Amino acid sequence: MNTIGLVAFAVVGSTKAIREEFDLFGVTIVGLATAFAGGATRDLLVNRVPLVLRSPIEIGLGLLGVCLAIGLSLALDAADEHPATVLSDAIGLAAFTTTGAIVATEAGVSGFGVVAIATINAVGGGAFADILLDRSPFILLGDFYASCAVLGGFTYWLVVTLGWTGSTAAAVCASVTVGTRVAAVTYGWELPTAQTLGVGAQERQ
Repeated sequence: MNTIGLVAFAVVGSTKAIREEFDLFGVTIVGLATAFAGGATRDLLVNRVPLVLRSPIEIGLGLLGVCLAIGLSLALDAADEHPATVLSDAIGLAAFTTTGAIVATEAGVSGFGVVAIATINAVGGGAFADILLDRSPFILLGDFYASCAVLGGFTYWLVVTLGWTGSTAAAVCASVTVGTRVAAVTYGWELPTAQTLGVGAQERQ
């Protein structure tokens, strides 16, 4: 799960930086930040040295994702909006949600902690990348994205609490996360804002 997430998110972050016309160093930094920031935060929350600082393989996987993104950008127009990148993002989201839930469960945190760490692992890198790209983190806007990680993390905790094995919980968590994200992209799901709630209340009056 962690391997899939690293490569997928490095691709996603790098394609965003390429779209903003960053140089190759900037593309690499944004790609690696997207891949590693969430997991590093996860590890700090469970009081362990971040995996990225302990395993050179992790950096290699991130750089592989960066190279794939550069290749996609040379072959495709608007690679960051291509279905392959969107699907990669959904898979990375599911993989990191599941990884975070597993690590949190092994650390013995509460159910809320499992959901919180799973979500941070999944969306923390993307939020940090948006800051590097000088824009508001999109997980704080209307897009139905972080909510998918919340649902996945909760599903993992629920399945484990009901007595199923960790591997079953991981499979269900990943399925729920990627399924809801693909559905959100397909059908244009968005969370309401305070402004839309206000407009709805005015229309009912």
